[in-house]
Amino acid sequence: MAETKKTATKTAVKTTTKKAAPAKKATTAKTTKTITKTSAAAKIATVATTKLNGSVYATGKRKDSVARVYLTPGKGNIVINGTPMKEYFKRPVLQMILVQPFDVTKRDGAYDVIAMVAGGGLSGQAGAVKHGISKALEKAEPDLRKALKAAGFLTRDSRVVERKHYGYHKARRSTQFSKR
Repeated sequence: MAETKKTATKTAVKTTTKKAAPAKKATTAKTTKTITKTSAAAKIATVATTKLNGSVYATGKRKDSVARVYLTPGKGNIVINGTPMKEYFKRPVLQMILVQPFDVTKRDGAYDVIAMVAGGGLSGQAGAVKHGISKALEKAEPDLRKALKAAGFLTRDSRVVERKHYGYHKARRSTQFSKR
């Protein structure tokens, strides 16, 4: 009888090792996630390299946002991070900000814009793309510099958020005063 108990415990050990096998499936799920991330990065890289041919490049900045802008002769299409402007910037004010350099220089529909923006919020990103479009227009047609400079589109808006200071809630907001 003692021998049968020993064999029963041996089989119990074998079943526990079989239960450990599904953990390998979880690691394969992680590898599929990394594959999708690399394919998305490859897609962004191909967008950037294919648009370099025959286009004017400029970098625009505003707050924490940085925009890489490619300007090509075209019909006036504006694409930001692979999506059309009206889908990316849904607020009409932000769409108006992007078109301002073309309005000032009277070049509506003359150029296509492909922009990659990173960092900051939507308002900062719109300002960064506007700054990049203005710089690219100046590179494409140096005669437009006077009009763009007079409108203030070539100057980088250097205002950024002030850092938080020690002992304060925000940059300048102190604690609430208590008389007693």
